[in-house]
Amino acid sequence: MTNNHTSVDELGENHIATNAKNPLRNDAFELSDDKKIELIKKDVENILNTLGMDLTDDSLKGTPNRVAKMFVKEIFGGLNPNKKPNSSTFKNNYKYGEMLVEKNITLYSTCEHHLLPIVGRAHVAYISNGTVVGLSKMNRIVDYFAKRPQVQERLTMQIVQELQKVLNTDDVACVIDAKHLCVNSRGIRDIDSSTITSEFGGKFKEENTRNEFLNYIRLETKF
Repeated sequence: MTNNHTSVDELGENHIATNAKNPLRNDAFELSDDKKIELIKKDVENILNTLGMDLTDDSLKGTPNRVAKMFVKEIFGGLNPNKKPNSSTFKNNYKYGEMLVEKNITLYSTCEHHLLPIVGRAHVAYISNGTVVGLSKMNRIVDYFAKRPQVQERLTMQIVQELQKVLNTDDVACVIDAKHLCVNSRGIRDIDSSTITSEFGGKFKEENTRNEFLNYIRLETKF
């Protein structure tokens, strides 16, 4: 048992994903949001009580409810498929056939190993095969998949796969440059390091197209 716990801890410390999809149980959405908030509120109260915090203090008495609502309604809201953005597409009537790049999309996610923030930028591109998608929808897709316990590699893949489905083309790419507070604020506590992940589909696997995209974004990410 000790060895198993050790290996699980090592996996989490090394930020290794075990699945390309978020690991959800089959009954994940049987409870209503209100019921989830009620249960999580009690769990947060237990954590704070265990830590010795005085929950009768005016500053703390509302914390369990605030945290529970934040988990369900905000930072983990992307787990709920009902909140998936409606990504309407349009005919490419102006016959634009070059690369479209949306760079520096602000990204807030949560590391699934320590439940600490991931903060960074996503850079997304596609080449139309006859349809286009509204620019804001690209931001919303990034935000939707970011709002769940995540690992950055999986998030990068999910963004590309969703846009490939929406646009009916393989020619989609995504690069994410982000800081992980589980690395920056605890553990090794390296405040300067960031993590870069990429996923290239279709024409973006070709060196010239991929380099054109990377040249556009230049990874001048600022946090």
